[in-house]
Amino acid sequence: MSLAARGRRLTALVAAAGLLAVPSVVGAAEARTAPGAPGIGDPYFAKAGNGGYDVHHYDIGVRYTLSSGRLDGTTTVTSRATQGLSRFNLDLALPAATVTVDGTPVRFSQKGHELVVTPSRPIPQGGTFTTTVTYAGVPDDVYRGGVNPWISSPTEVMATNEPHIAAWWFPSNDHPRDKATFDIAVTVPAGQQAISNGDFGGTTSAGGWDTWRWHVPDPMATYLAFFAAGRFQIESGVAQGLPYFNAVSTGLEETNRAKAMKLMRRSPGIVRWLETQLGPYPFSSTGGVTTSLFAGFALENQGRPTYPFLGNGRYGRDTVVHELAHQWVGDYVSVDRWRDIWLNEGFATWFEWRYAEAHGGQSAQKALLGRYRGYAADDPVWDPDLADPGKDHLFGFAVYERGGMAVQALRHRIGDDDFARLLRTWVQRNGDGTARVGGLERLAEEVSGERLGRFFDAWLRSGRKPARTAANGLR
Repeated sequence: MSLAARGRRLTALVAAAGLLAVPSVVGAAEARTAPGAPGIGDPYFAKAGNGGYDVHHYDIGVRYTLSSGRLDGTTTVTSRATQGLSRFNLDLALPAATVTVDGTPVRFSQKGHELVVTPSRPIPQGGTFTTTVTYAGVPDDVYRGGVNPWISSPTEVMATNEPHIAAWWFPSNDHPRDKATFDIAVTVPAGQQAISNGDFGGTTSAGGWDTWRWHVPDPMATYLAFFAAGRFQIESGVAQGLPYFNAVSTGLEETNRAKAMKLMRRSPGIVRWLETQLGPYPFSSTGGVTTSLFAGFALENQGRPTYPFLGNGRYGRDTVVHELAHQWVGDYVSVDRWRDIWLNEGFATWFEWRYAEAHGGQSAQKALLGRYRGYAADDPVWDPDLADPGKDHLFGFAVYERGGMAVQALRHRIGDDDFARLLRTWVQRNGDGTARVGGLERLAEEVSGERLGRFFDAWLRSGRKPARTAANGLR
């Protein structure tokens, strides 16, 4: 949830002609209002997210023309003011055409990805309000800090990326700290498909266009919202009691389509195994989307991860396990600041090793020790501070590789029983919200009854290869 800014409480007394006058309602409201902050307070991304309000729901409607790459959208954002607001910001990289607040047209300005909205009347603290924005543009042409995260071709698009993608297709409070529910409608030329998060709500057709509707009933961070459009082979149903929706691009060769679909069919079974480790699956459905585009990464989009073509071997299996583990560690429990990324990637990497261990592969401890021996003391894998890796190393190799090693070392140090309690307690306490690295450290000490400060310093912060000691989980 977004940071709440404490509004000033003023009592205005106006004396005129010797009489005490009561201020007008508008005047009192204005005295208690201020602009919402243009950032939520993330040290890596100063302008990410915004202050002064908490989004409850997004109702997104976009039309995407694959041949031109043009996106036309209308999004309604329902929010609650956490302070009195004289104006507020939304994150949107495409040009806005109109903005209304509670149905009334209002003044707005735009600079970069900041859409600054000035309501016709101040919004009181605690007030619920709706903001509707119409906008249009070609996302592939829009850059932010020299970066464009849009992945598309004239025949397919994947609106998916991390840490930022939302601003390229809908206005939002773009930070994991402010989660909301979603309704998403994507309109594409007739005969094409549009896949997104959550539960499939059916399609409607009109004038040569098809609209695909999706509903996300569980709170979701904005970067996890996605859509894929093009021509896809689709399978849906219920497996192991869990609804699923899988889609594979027809741009892949037929044999590879079959391999990709076979791999994604494993998702319900993997989810059920992860439940034995982390507790009940937190969302209403599962599945995945495999693209023919060169994405270069997979992503844990809530309830429906997106993948490049992976094949059906061990690498493919490990990637699916990784992204499905993120449904708990990353999606249900999200980073409070992007510097806390180890909580996502270290644990998801470890679950690859743990799944292999539980299914006849080598133990996670052997995976740790083999990697420990394989990296020399001067290898760059030991350099970053995993508790604060820096914006430029947010998704660096060390966050994953050494991150997974640190998790297994912690398991070995405190023992399987305490580690199992740590995982479940972590999810139970922080689900539907966010968390920080320091919170995990404190919980590990609480659950195990051990002092672990030196352990975490050695693995996360020292910038050196940890000594091979029992205290560091290496013996």
